[in-house]
Amino acid sequence: MAHSETDAHSHVFLGEGHERNERRTWMVIALCTVMMVAEIVGGLLFGSIALVADGLHMSTHASALLLAALAYSYARRYADDTRFSFGTGKLGDLAGFTSAVILAMISLLIGYEALIRLIWPVPIHYADAIPIAVLGLIVNIASVLLLSGGSHDHGHSHGHGHNHSGVGREHHAHDQAHAVQTSAGAMTLEIFEDGVPPRFRLSCVGRELAAREIVIETLRPGGVRQVFIMASRPGYLESLDEIPEPHAFTACVDLAGERHDVAFAEHEHAQSSAHRDNNMRSAIVHVLADAAVSLLVIAGLSLGWLLGWTWMDPIVGLVGAAVIAAWAYTLIRDTGAILLDMTPDRAMAERMRAVIEADGDRLTDFHLWRLGPGHLGAILSVATHRQRGADYYQSLLKRFRSLSHVTVQVQHQ
Repeated sequence: MAHSETDAHSHVFLGEGHERNERRTWMVIALCTVMMVAEIVGGLLFGSIALVADGLHMSTHASALLLAALAYSYARRYADDTRFSFGTGKLGDLAGFTSAVILAMISLLIGYEALIRLIWPVPIHYADAIPIAVLGLIVNIASVLLLSGGSHDHGHSHGHGHNHSGVGREHHAHDQAHAVQTSAGAMTLEIFEDGVPPRFRLSCVGRELAAREIVIETLRPGGVRQVFIMASRPGYLESLDEIPEPHAFTACVDLAGERHDVAFAEHEHAQSSAHRDNNMRSAIVHVLADAAVSLLVIAGLSLGWLLGWTWMDPIVGLVGAAVIAAWAYTLIRDTGAILLDMTPDRAMAERMRAVIEADGDRLTDFHLWRLGPGHLGAILSVATHRQRGADYYQSLLKRFRSLSHVTVQVQHQ
């Protein structure tokens, strides 16, 4: 029985934008704190209870952001602490889950207060309340702009030495078209699969290629070979047969006895959810929720003031509570799945299984989970009749760029 782990044992699974997002979060906390102090002090000086109330509300907003900032700081500080078996990458998800629970409680409180005011209306000082809501909205918009400036960077780096930018869906990407220098001139060999089954395409600038002169043979890891006959197309040659997955092999181009080897590599990325920074996401959701409430309050107060619809204020409060509850539920669902080590990308897991079992081997045990933003861990147990070690299967899995920690156990039968 062979057993091996990836040759890089780093357990730092933080997102690439970790420190940048941490700085942005502290900046927003500073902005909210200044706003909170100004509202409370101003309310006490000018006798405005509404201003004091909004300042206290801003304090809950700042507290939620403080939770996110502390999670960033703690995760970075203890990233190399051996007490964390798989690093501190999940601290952001834990903070996001906690923040989402707080957000859900806030939605319940808003809904309760709105129902009470709908049943037992209270006098509203529109002239005082509307400017406060507008000021709160301005602060929230500024906070969103500060936070979102670093929230779209989903790349990562890890022990394999791979870097990539996040993508919106699971996909596989090939190397760029390869230039082949031959005695007949410069040629370009590529795998074309834009809306069609994947096939080789070979072209030569300024020269028509004869299909009978060229044969392409692929050599895959493990020694599997396949010959592709070419057919003439307008301006290029195309292989008659489709290229089976995976597209990781050496293509030997035979030009009337003149051979040229071209290496093709294929890399797969997980879904965007595997790269998402849920700590930053929870901070943005808090700010967006506050902005949405401010916007709804402005609309409700304006209609109530102009048209005398006093019931509009509690109605928009109920709508705002429902919106916040929906956002909180989504965040709880996503972060909870990560904390429970659910498979983060089922499509990727199936493709990993297909890669391992493509040559007759059998995957007897398989675990795939998220270690941090853009980092996935995997444990595999493979049964085989061939004399293959764990390194062979790890080489097959290198195409999955999101894998940061892989353990392979091989059972020889």
